[in-house]
Amino acid sequence: MQTKQFGNSDMHITPLGIGAWAMGGNGWAFGWGAQDDDDSITAIHAALDKGINWIDTAAVYGLGHSEEVVARAVAGMSQKPYIFTKCERVWNEERQIGKCLKRDSIKKECEASLRRLNVEIIDLYQIHWPEPDEDIEEGWATLAELKQEGKVKWIGVSNFSASQLARVQPIAPITSLQPPYSMIQAEIEADVLPFCAKHNIGVIGYSPMKSGMLTGAMTRERIATMPDDDFRKRTPNFQEPLLSRNLALVELLREIGARHGRGPGEVAISWTLRRPEVTAAIVGMRSPAQVEGIIGAAEFRLSAEEIAEIATFLENYGK
Repeated sequence: MQTKQFGNSDMHITPLGIGAWAMGGNGWAFGWGAQDDDDSITAIHAALDKGINWIDTAAVYGLGHSEEVVARAVAGMSQKPYIFTKCERVWNEERQIGKCLKRDSIKKECEASLRRLNVEIIDLYQIHWPEPDEDIEEGWATLAELKQEGKVKWIGVSNFSASQLARVQPIAPITSLQPPYSMIQAEIEADVLPFCAKHNIGVIGYSPMKSGMLTGAMTRERIATMPDDDFRKRTPNFQEPLLSRNLALVELLREIGARHGRGPGEVAISWTLRRPEVTAAIVGMRSPAQVEGIIGAAEFRLSAEEIAEIATFLENYGK
C-alpha cells in the first residue's frame, strides 16, 4: 500500500488508518454500544495484514479501554504499527468526563497512556479537543515539553479551528490536525485545510463515513433499534430532517460505487482523500468483515465527474 509523508514528521503513513473509537465499547458517554474485544483485535490484525500501518485511539475511548485493546492487539509484534493517541478528556471515579489542558493533568495522562499502551514512547500525541479554549497554549506547550523529554515522538491537535492553530503554531510546530471530515461535514475546506497546507501540517480526517451513516449498512429500522448506549442515535445526522437526505445520498454513493465494484463507504472515504491537503482518513473498524468493506478506498479515486455528481446532489437536495 502506498504511503505519504505525514506533515513535518519522519512518518510515512498509509491512506487509511485504524480508528479505535468504537473499540472502547460501552459504559461511557460516547460509546457505540457493546463491542467484543476479540472482534476488535481480529479487525486490527486484518487491517494490518492488508498493509495499513497506523492506529488512532484516545485515552477517553472507553475510559482507557480502547488503549488497552490496542496494546493487546500489537503485543509481541516485531514490527508494530504507528500508534497515535490523545489527551485532554479526563474522567473521575463516577466515569464523568471532563476537560483539562493544564500541564500537570496532561503529564499524568501521558504516563497513563504509555502504561495502558505498553509502549516507551507514543508516536503521535494529540490534544483531543481545544477545551477549555483559554488553556490551549498551556496544553500545547506541555505537549512540546513531552516531546523534548522523549515521551512522545510527534505532537498534533484534533478539532482545532484555523484561528486556534494560529495561536499555538508559534509555540511549537504542529505535526498534524485531526478534524471531522466527510461529504456531509466539510467545513474545514474553507480555511482549515488552506492553513494546514501553508504550514505543512498533516491532516488525518476522522468520521469520513460519518459514524457509519455513509457505509450503506444504515437503514431507518437499524437506527430505530440501536441500543440507548449508542451515542449516534442522539446525533442530528441520524435523525430527521437530515436522515432522509443522508439515506438518499447513500443511494447515490451506492450507484457510483457499483460502476467500479466498490461499496458506498469506499466512495465516501475516497471523496475525503481527493484533497491534496488530506494525508489520510481514519476509518473505524469493528470486525474483519468491515475491513474488507473499506480497504479498497486506499487505492480507489473518484473521477471529476463523480465528484461533481455528489456536489450537485448536496447542493440541490430538498430544493
